[in-house]
Amino acid sequence: MRGEKGFTLIEVLVALLVFGLIAAASAQVGSQYISSYERIRDKTLAGWIADNRINEIRLAENLPGISETSRDTDYGSYRWKVTAKVTATSEPTMRRIEVTVARYRGDRSEPVPVHTLSAFVGEN
Repeated sequence: MRGEKGFTLIEVLVALLVFGLIAAASAQVGSQYISSYERIRDKTLAGWIADNRINEIRLAENLPGISETSRDTDYGSYRWKVTAKVTATSEPTMRRIEVTVARYRGDRSEPVPVHTLSAFVGEN
């Protein structure tokens, strides 16, 4: 009998097990990276949308009335619901504005809230 070269079945199975564990860990890290990226992207876009809405209200000629308004908008490649709530303050010439931005996701009919921004606006 000649000396045969190669791997035994046990060695091959151990190598496959090690490779499988590394592949599973890599897939989990990749999934977490994608999830983090999507969350940060949504928070950034929602922050810009909220900031834009508050600046629109600030640039208006008159002090906004006490109200709550919602509108849908496209920003980036996504659909968003922007809700602006204007409330009174103890100072009659100032208003508190709270803008909530929610993103429509897939087949859901109701958007998922992503970001809320508050500000104060006064008469010039």
